[in-house]
Amino acid sequence: MAPLQAVILGAIQGLTEFFPVSSSGHLVIFQQLMGLNEPVLLFDISVHVGTLAAILCYYVKDILRLATAFSRVFPWGEPKNSQPVSPETLADSRMAWLIIAGTVPTALIGYGLNTVSDVLFSSLVLVGLALVATGTIVLATRWAQPDPGKGSAVTLKTALWIGTVQGVAVIPGISRSGSTIAAALFCGIDRDTAARFSFLLSVPAILGALVLEISGGDAGTGGVSAGVIAIGTAAAFVVGYAALSLLVKMVKKGRLYVFAPYCFLLAAAALMAGG
Repeated sequence: MAPLQAVILGAIQGLTEFFPVSSSGHLVIFQQLMGLNEPVLLFDISVHVGTLAAILCYYVKDILRLATAFSRVFPWGEPKNSQPVSPETLADSRMAWLIIAGTVPTALIGYGLNTVSDVLFSSLVLVGLALVATGTIVLATRWAQPDPGKGSAVTLKTALWIGTVQGVAVIPGISRSGSTIAAALFCGIDRDTAARFSFLLSVPAILGALVLEISGGDAGTGGVSAGVIAIGTAAAFVVGYAALSLLVKMVKKGRLYVFAPYCFLLAAAALMAGG
């Protein structure tokens, strides 16, 4: 793998991880187009780490605040010591526990679907149908309106629902970001909170997926140098951070639906290739 190829693949990972167009299969497709017929597991893991780092950097203040609140407050809202906590800390603690709750269905569904991943990733028709579903869901957000009664309040029921949707997004062609943000919007959550909860919820999911990927295969270099892997990871981080920043702004403006045409075009290509 040449440095330029690593930059291109890292940039593709950075874009497709956050834009609601489904990152599943993009790396494999472009690796094959470049003649890299044997995917390099360590490279794939590294560029995923790059996009994970982009999320951590973008939401670093939120993550530190949630972690602090989590360490100070029990899930039922009682402080873990005698020191009083502010309403803001209580709200952050509740959000942290809701992220944990939402991760449970994600883990259960994701682990179950991972056992049949060979079947899921081998059918272009399935990928095409899943992309149609993604495009339809993303398009429908054009008419999703925040519920003034809910605002930024995420309930346990909503967290479990979004976590379930995130688990289903293991299916190639289903966008994790698009489906989870849409799920929050359809529940009446305001756009800012929908994006924030979606990407904070993705952190444990991505970590879990990386653990499964590492444990399920030989994370060898495949002859790719450490320098080339580092270049690809850096590209994934830089492009991913820019893509995440842009997507959050688009969600806040209610323009997530603009990605629907790409999903439909890609779906058509996949269905024709697999038909």
